[in-house]
Amino acid sequence: MTTPDSATHPRSCPVAHGSPIDFGGPRIALYSEEFAADPHHAYREMRRKYGSLVPVELSPGVPATLVIGYYTALRILNDPDHFPADSRTWQKSVPEDCPVRPMLEWRPAAIRSTGLEHTRYRDATVAGLSGIDLFALHTTVEQIAIPLINGFCQDGMADLISQYAFPLAFAAINAILGCPTEIGQRAAAGMAAMFDGTDAAEGNRMLGAAMFDLVSLKRAEPGDDVVSRLLAHPAGLDDEEMIHQVLSFYGAGIEPTQNLITNTLRLMLTDDRFAGGMLGGSLSTRDGLDEVLFTDPPMSNYCITFPRQPILIDDAWLPAHQPVVISIAGSNNDPTINTGEYTDNRSHLAWSVGPHACPARSVASLIAQDAIDQLLDALPELHLAVPLDELVWRPGPFNRSLATLPVTFPKSPLLQIF
Repeated sequence: MTTPDSATHPRSCPVAHGSPIDFGGPRIALYSEEFAADPHHAYREMRRKYGSLVPVELSPGVPATLVIGYYTALRILNDPDHFPADSRTWQKSVPEDCPVRPMLEWRPAAIRSTGLEHTRYRDATVAGLSGIDLFALHTTVEQIAIPLINGFCQDGMADLISQYAFPLAFAAINAILGCPTEIGQRAAAGMAAMFDGTDAAEGNRMLGAAMFDLVSLKRAEPGDDVVSRLLAHPAGLDDEEMIHQVLSFYGAGIEPTQNLITNTLRLMLTDDRFAGGMLGGSLSTRDGLDEVLFTDPPMSNYCITFPRQPILIDDAWLPAHQPVVISIAGSNNDPTINTGEYTDNRSHLAWSVGPHACPARSVASLIAQDAIDQLLDALPELHLAVPLDELVWRPGPFNRSLATLPVTFPKSPLLQIF
């Protein structure tokens, strides 16, 4: 997790580059505490000053172009020929200890591949996911949620991140992958370090070692799980490829799912449209998820591509092989498309679009919705324990994540576990 020192004085890793936008002046630091505290104000100011393409830094000395125009984002996401996800040329000039490198560097996996390689990896991933029994997953989430709730329901207070959302997302992903708890704990710790940009190189190493152990286990003892189905797929993935496919599940599964749960709970606990709903109001958990996926998506800036050659977009030249980052939050809140109506509105970019669209959206949505419903059914009188403006957001260029979500509630008896 981010420490005060690393957030205030992040390591610099200057990268040789051409300017994504010849604008003159400092770039906007997406890793700063100020940006994390109020990104929506930052997006409005970006739009006023720069339009749809914004000069930013992902880390000190690491430039990128941030896309905050909805239709510009759609154009880029649907054009992998001009905007491939392969970062190999870019990373040649990036120090290995750069805090954001592990999140951007090339891997033999769908997320960083294009063309036939991408098709091969994605087909295997989709096949692995297709075997998940969504009806059984409801039961799995319930079996995870109830003991977690029982761990704090008699206390009258809890932190819904450390005591609920994180361990629930962690256990759900482990169940889907068939991963033992000890291996999963190492994977989660490594991924957290990578998302926050704190000792990201060590986090990357931890995650890779955990994935190697999981793949080795499943080669020896296959089961009814995603990893075993990946191993059995006709794509014939070798050990290195398997490690990075499974790594992608952890990257997309734990931190974003945790953030989706807590960002939605924050909305439902503090907005009268939802607060009333917990005791019979009009808006549902599904409505809350839809709104958060628009306004505060768990991955606010990602879907990173690297143009093959200099390219003119919206009257600005983007240089070859430099990161182009889609601001999912900024694009969703583009006033040209954001009407303020979120119920049943699936036009947001939280799951991305095009060839790299998330193949696990139904699984992630089910886990998040069931987690929230289980909690609110058990403790319908939850209240935020601090004023809304005292909640702290974790700094980081990619995620939209609270540091804690403290709540209070009437002490309740233990739930029965069936």
